Amino acid sequence: MKKLHNDIGDDITHENISKAVWDVLNSGRVIPGYGHAVLRNTDPRYLHQREFAQKHIKSDPLVDLSVKCFEVIPGILTELGKVKNPWPNVDCGSGVLLNHYGLQQYEYYTVVFAVSRALGCMSNLVWSRALGLPIERPGSTSIDAIEKRFQ
Repeated sequence: MKKLHNDIGDDITHENISKAVWDVLNSGRVIPGYGHAVLRNTDPRYLHQREFAQKHIKSDPLVDLSVKCFEVIPGILTELGKVKNPWPNVDCGSGVLLNHYGLQQYEYYTVVFAVSRALGCMSNLVWSRALGLPIERPGSTSIDAIEKRFQ
């Protein structure tokens, strides 16, 4: 988003976004933050981030750009015809939010993402202990065992 903002400046229009996106695609590069290996619709995490940003963050150029890109980029990627999922993923929104709130060291973005996932696992462990459930121990299975089971 920062590079795109540098490319188009403060005149954030659908036309300027469209031109910049086509320039990226025509140069053989991809649009970061769009597409997902598993999802085939807009990442629900992105939608929640977008809704939060629209409600709570006013006049941040990167947030505004991210919101407008959602209105332009999926149509372009669909028109391109090569993209299975033209919709934004969680990375499309999280970066502008982290940047807005002062975390501008990009190398920590993945760490923040990983910590949030770890906290979800930890809350599950706390509840299982609180409810007296047995410890879950994942098994180790060989490929041979899987093949025998499903033949």
